[in-house]
Amino acid sequence: MRIRIVGAGAMGRGIAQWAATAGHTVELCDVRPEAVAAAVDFVRSMLERAVEKGRMSAGDSAAALERLVPLDDPWAPGPEVELVVEAVREDLDTKAEVFGRLERVLPESAVFATNTSSLSVTRIAASLRDPGRLAGLHFFNPVPLMKIVEVVPGAATRPGIPPLLTALVEGCGHRAVTVADTPGFLVNHAGRGLVTEALALLEESVADPAGIDRIARDVLGLRMGPFELMDLTGLDVTAAVIDTVWQGFRHEDRLRPSFLTPNRVTAGLHGRKTGRGWFGYGPDAPSPAPEAPVTGDPGRPVFVAGTEGDELRSALGVAGAVIETGTGPSAEALVLVPVWGTTVAAAVAAAGLPAARTFGVDPLPPAGRRRVLAVTPASDPSAARDARAVLARPADGGEPFAVSVVRDTAGSVAQRLLASVVSVAASIAERSLAAPADIDLAVTTGLGYPVGPLAWGDRIGAARMLDLQRSLHATTGDPRHRPARWLTERAQLGLPLTEPGTAPADCAGP
Repeated sequence: MRIRIVGAGAMGRGIAQWAATAGHTVELCDVRPEAVAAAVDFVRSMLERAVEKGRMSAGDSAAALERLVPLDDPWAPGPEVELVVEAVREDLDTKAEVFGRLERVLPESAVFATNTSSLSVTRIAASLRDPGRLAGLHFFNPVPLMKIVEVVPGAATRPGIPPLLTALVEGCGHRAVTVADTPGFLVNHAGRGLVTEALALLEESVADPAGIDRIARDVLGLRMGPFELMDLTGLDVTAAVIDTVWQGFRHEDRLRPSFLTPNRVTAGLHGRKTGRGWFGYGPDAPSPAPEAPVTGDPGRPVFVAGTEGDELRSALGVAGAVIETGTGPSAEALVLVPVWGTTVAAAVAAAGLPAARTFGVDPLPPAGRRRVLAVTPASDPSAARDARAVLARPADGGEPFAVSVVRDTAGSVAQRLLASVVSVAASIAERSLAAPADIDLAVTTGLGYPVGPLAWGDRIGAARMLDLQRSLHATTGDPRHRPARWLTERAQLGLPLTEPGTAPADCAGP
């Protein structure tokens, strides 16, 4: 296939390298000729590096470079061009102008694709004489390494174009997911579950950014915490995406932005690229404060309360903790309450537990060696230190557990993050914006989560996830925690969240 790529910036040159390496002839052009020359030099250096590392032969590298054709004029006639990929700046008028000029010089058979990450594909196509020839083809940076591409048909896109683009993407070694033309498409939309809930936890002073990140990594198993991720992406970019998706879905509660971001963006606290975001960067930047050492008494007796306590009681017993049995705690015992979508304060009130020495523990099985202890305004600091020491005891004779101390909130930190990730993905599936398998594929590949959000919910169990979200909703009264119909129905019917289920159309045929 002969492909013309318009725009020789970071995305354009990455797409050019990807396509040329896969065997396609690539015309690379830009309104700035110097940008094309720089892009060709960059691709050459990437191919040479691949040869040095043994990932490509010298012959294949040279052949790929020969297939890369620099053009001085983006609007040059191209009778053999079969596909155009536009990768210019994220501005509707600019993109419309590019495609309008290309429409006048390229054959009617050429398919047009926009790499927009946030604009409506339908609106870009509407400026063309033939809007049916255009679709979205959203790559992620760096293109050769991020092996996921979103294929986004607009409202007028011809039916044959998405399968053609999918075949191209997968023929070049990447994975393609088909996504509806909606704000954020799929990856950016699904990614709102983590960061918006992390910001909500920070708003409520449940924990600081470093503390939330530690829990996200060590309990949920994420490679990066949400605040690290915002600093890497740039808070200016993240905040704009959050606002765009929220506004595009008519102020959907589960996508609600935080009041924390606008002032930080205005102050230039964008993250790595400005040297300071949620954390500092550079040789003189201070590191996040280390966790306080464990100083309490690990031998203090413990009473585990609540219906979720069997696993914790067993683990602490194996670790050698002094576990009290019976109907209630002694006068000296610490009381640990594994909470699922509720608060420690509610457990104290419901069961008449001693407020000063009753603490919450997150019952989610941690991905690493970390437990989470929740304290209330009534907690005795000395008792909290002892509870932290008890929870730090290893059950297997290995390294002690790290223990995060957070403010009491419904569901604690990890549960709220997970519930939000699953809820946003379930909402995407519910609206038929993407197939369940594509949602999980896009999130694991594009965001690096250890498992797709719907499959993650299935690991917990649909019924248990529904119980968590109902408890969060009832405890807080916040509609952001309202369970999606996708989750509710599947929990009630005993279906996994990854199951597309029967559609009315399936039942209407012969």
